[in-house]
Amino acid sequence: MAKKVGVSEATVSRVLNGKPGVSAATRQSVLSALDVLGYERPTQLRGERARLVGLVLPELQNPIFPAFAEVIGGALAQQGLTPVLCTQTKGGVSEADYVELLLQQQVSGVVFAGGGLFAQADAPHDHYRLLAERNIPVVLVNASIADLGFPCIACDDAVAVGQSWRHLASLGHERIGLVLGPSDHIPSRRKLAAAREAAAAAGGALPDAYVERAMFSLEGGQAAATRLLERGVTGIICASDPLALGAVRAARRRGHHVPHDVSVVGYDDSAFMTCTEPPLTTVRQPIEAMGRAAVDLLCAQIQGTEVPHSELLFEPELVVRGSTAQVSTR
Repeated sequence: MAKKVGVSEATVSRVLNGKPGVSAATRQSVLSALDVLGYERPTQLRGERARLVGLVLPELQNPIFPAFAEVIGGALAQQGLTPVLCTQTKGGVSEADYVELLLQQQVSGVVFAGGGLFAQADAPHDHYRLLAERNIPVVLVNASIADLGFPCIACDDAVAVGQSWRHLASLGHERIGLVLGPSDHIPSRRKLAAAREAAAAAGGALPDAYVERAMFSLEGGQAAATRLLERGVTGIICASDPLALGAVRAARRRGHHVPHDVSVVGYDDSAFMTCTEPPLTTVRQPIEAMGRAAVDLLCAQIQGTEVPHSELLFEPELVVRGSTAQVSTR
């Protein structure tokens, strides 16, 4: 322990026994090392929060989540905070279990990034209420549920879909379909509402048959897009890049060429989307700005500053590549 922190054993002993003669910075370094190494704090020190922050992600398969983790983790480190990565897996530790473990570690705060249970309107939210009752600073990224009362950072789903819809419409596509997440997924709900508005603004309507739901995976996107293609859709807007890559695969399996027969638009602009074949047209989330804003909000709460318990919306950017083209006249 002393070696890890770079202090003497006597200094560690003074910190653990609450003795004077140790600077605040050294004292905090020793306590943080205790937390990181998994040791329990002495009873008299347990009331103080650690310099640890829980970073809860829904998965790591979608490259957007490791990207968020890198930005948020780096910003936390600049503030002298250590991220504790909590990734949900099927049949693994649940989000509620992670929250319990983080509370046991006396974390200073928690950032929920991506599609956690807070992004599902019908999911249980008791563990979020527990955090609120304990006055643990929390920031949500990319979903907001009003009654939780937590500040939220989000990419503007309505703007993203509006950009995608207008892009496809400008290429002559009239039969535009959507591949979204589950029906209680808040960002997907927002995307659907925006698509209906975009269709109405163009003097048309979005038929229910042109909207498909899927789990957020390549396979889910392929299955959903296959159903849309059977109904004659020529342009597909997807709620994530993996869904969009699934849609490209679905088109090819049916003998269609992307983009000459079918145009596909993703969402996130996650890593390697320039390297796909064709390179994916997608909507870029400003993850650098969003991640840093999330940490700023969290640190303000940790320092006792009141922050607005509202949603900060960040502007996305349509990135046009090779998966979209003028609608085929064949």
